[in-house]
Amino acid sequence: MSHVAHELHEEFPEQAEAIHALKARNAHFARIAENYHALNRAIHRMETNVEPADDSTIEDLKKKRLALKDEIAGFLATA
Repeated sequence: MSHVAHELHEEFPEQAEAIHALKARNAHFARIAENYHALNRAIHRMETNVEPADDSTIEDLKKKRLALKDEIAGFLATA
């Protein structure tokens, strides 16, 4: 499988340690990060036609991924 774009360590490279620490001590953040990861992988599979989907479905999932990324960024801003 090809490289999966938009992984958290790529989106927030300077905050890798903070992400790791938050995952370890904050169950809510850990769930959000896991949901982001699963959604990102699903989008990648769809975009590479491993699991084909229509454009509307992919766009809806991208919006959900962006909402999760915004929530993660909020956590990181206060960490």
